[in-house]
Amino acid sequence: MIKKKTSKLIRLSKKNNFTLSVAESCTGGLLSSSIIQESGASNFFHMGFITYYNKAKINILSVNSNIIKKYGAVSEETALEMVKGVYKKTKSDLSISITGVAGPRGGTKINPVGTVCFGIGINCKDKPIIYKTIKKKFNLRTRIGIQRKSVVFVLDNLIEIILTHKFD
Repeated sequence: MIKKKTSKLIRLSKKNNFTLSVAESCTGGLLSSSIIQESGASNFFHMGFITYYNKAKINILSVNSNIIKKYGAVSEETALEMVKGVYKKTKSDLSISITGVAGPRGGTKINPVGTVCFGIGINCKDKPIIYKTIKKKFNLRTRIGIQRKSVVFVLDNLIEIILTHKFD
């Protein structure tokens, strides 16, 4: 399923001439790896950051440490800061961030295992950049299952965004 979606993403990227950069926490590079396994990814995939550790989020992506203290690493607020950091570093047409609790431990009442927050930045050249965040709860029992579901979710969103926006 991931391979089929990344292939579609590659085709759409060639057609629409956009660039992509990502910051991953709980997926640990699975999104980036899935994309770069496909031939042609170098035409649009600029950069991937794995910022698993909170200090990496702060030092590499310039996430405000007070945001992490107040809302936690798994929050829409942190996902937003992460995606803004990706955009500031790369100026890509599309910027993505992923932060969550893949389990099997580490969940809380507020963020049980399977909670994942996504940040999306859309930079259409004729408009100001648009940011949005999404918080999802995946009801899966395995770490890799949550990670894969997160990647599929992002790929579906990227495909939808590309089909509905112009990047020229």
